[in-house]
Amino acid sequence: MPPPPSPAPAAEPEQRGGWFSRLKAGLSRSTAKLTDSVTSLFRKRRLDEEALEELEETLITADLGVAASRRIVEGFRRTRFGKEVTDEEVKATLAEEIAAILGPVARPMPIDPARAPHVVLVVGVNGTGKTTTIAKLGQQYREQGLRCAFVAGDTFRAAAVEQLQIWGDRTGAKVHAPAKQGADAAGLAFDALTAARADGTQVLLVDTAGRLHNKTALMEELRKVVRVLRRVDPTAPHSVLLVLDATTGQNALQQAKVFKEMVDVSGLAVTKLDGSAKGGVVVALAQEFGLPVHFVGVGEKAADLRPFEARDFARGLMGLE
Repeated sequence: MPPPPSPAPAAEPEQRGGWFSRLKAGLSRSTAKLTDSVTSLFRKRRLDEEALEELEETLITADLGVAASRRIVEGFRRTRFGKEVTDEEVKATLAEEIAAILGPVARPMPIDPARAPHVVLVVGVNGTGKTTTIAKLGQQYREQGLRCAFVAGDTFRAAAVEQLQIWGDRTGAKVHAPAKQGADAAGLAFDALTAARADGTQVLLVDTAGRLHNKTALMEELRKVVRVLRRVDPTAPHSVLLVLDATTGQNALQQAKVFKEMVDVSGLAVTKLDGSAKGGVVVALAQEFGLPVHFVGVGEKAADLRPFEARDFARGLMGLE
């Protein structure tokens, strides 16, 4: 089992510059993939149809997706067509167009402690970073003074259960773990929510399985977890967070489509941007699904998972300050 990320101590809120620098550094591979092509395309070149076609191909290759790439190119056609442009002007305009796509989906995940607890069902394919994301969120909520608990609902993966237990020790979060490997995840969720309501837990983060190779069985398991949670609290889960791994590129779109069919996904967390040259997929996800992007992750520490900001992401992706 890979070691869990190092816990970050409680600290004063970080200045934008510090986080933006980390975000920009984390996006550097994606930036290079995108801007190297843009720079080679535009060196005081007139923006004609051939240039626009090449720009669209560049954006698609950088994982922004066909629909978003066409939308961005149409923006260029309306405002810059026939004009002589430099690569720097193109990068600045690209950042503006990308921010316009991302702006409507850059929304924080609301936590309502008055629900006692606010239940967050965390879903996604195994390996995307679900368990680590739960751990990071748990630490952040603890630092905000909220009482958290974890549910190790990926009961077939001993490593996931062990990782949450380690993080529970570090953060002071209670961990509801299965009595044995392969135990019923829905029953565990039922017991955990019942206990959380009794002991004053404010945020309950529920890990789930992600064995997508058996889609029908996974769908039934997730739906059963939701049904059982609602026996305790008819409004639960209050958030359904889909965790996507940026390194999978366009495959993340298929995962989003499949999980939307399974459960009522309310928002996204995109992880591992620092290990990927496919950060443009966040733009494709925004254009394709319009789901809120709550968090992006660019490292192993708890502070490396942060609320998503459209303008910062767009400018970071283009290598701009």
